[in-house]
Amino acid sequence: MEWARATCADGRIVTGVISEGMLHPRLYLGSDEATDMPEDLAAVTLLPPCVPGKFIGLWNNFHAAATRNNWTPPEHPLYFLKPDTSLSGPAATVTIPATAGRILFEGELGIVIGQTCRNISAEDAAAAIMGYTCVNDLTSIDILNADPSFPQWTRAKGFDGFGVIGPVIATGLDWQDLTIKVLVNGRERQSYPAADMIIPPSQIVSALSQDMTLNPCDVIACGTSVGARPVKAGDQVDVVIEGIGTLGVTMAAEETQG
Repeated sequence: MEWARATCADGRIVTGVISEGMLHPRLYLGSDEATDMPEDLAAVTLLPPCVPGKFIGLWNNFHAAATRNNWTPPEHPLYFLKPDTSLSGPAATVTIPATAGRILFEGELGIVIGQTCRNISAEDAAAAIMGYTCVNDLTSIDILNADPSFPQWTRAKGFDGFGVIGPVIATGLDWQDLTIKVLVNGRERQSYPAADMIIPPSQIVSALSQDMTLNPCDVIACGTSVGARPVKAGDQVDVVIEGIGTLGVTMAAEETQG
């Protein structure tokens, strides 16, 4: 099943299930209760498929990247938080601030939480995962390492639009079968198997639930592997995960005043 969120021609924002080219509105994400007539997908504008209260991103969660960079695999997820204003969705235009310097794409698999969980086991955490989405965790690499005394994770990853998710939340997938790819201007730049994760999704959710309460619609980006590269204004960046879809954004330069 694929869940999406969209703006209709009359300005309504609806959440629903995609089937046979139509978006079938539901009372809320995960609900079986229909609220309106189906909308033609061609006539709506897709938005981020949910609005997370918490947008959590992982660092160093793939064996290939850890090996290449000589990083010790973590026992507990290493993570940061992206602000809600960083959220953007399918077909967005993401502005690169003049102060941001070099920007990297990071194609990732995203976990979407489906139920409130706190201090849960890995076994119970599997049931708390509603589904998966595509993530592009855009990052200013220059800002991240600008101050040797303090890596600036929040600032580097928190600019408006730098947390791209979508196009849908797909349920019923086996995450181990998924491959995360990134194309820049149509050229494949990143491709790696989700099965190479150091800490798998259910253990990620379980571990994070020991640190904080996770709520429905929270998003956890599972981290990226080798192949993340800089992008520039004018580039089209597509994160592609078969079974979820293509999440495309266009990078743009910040307009100068005067």
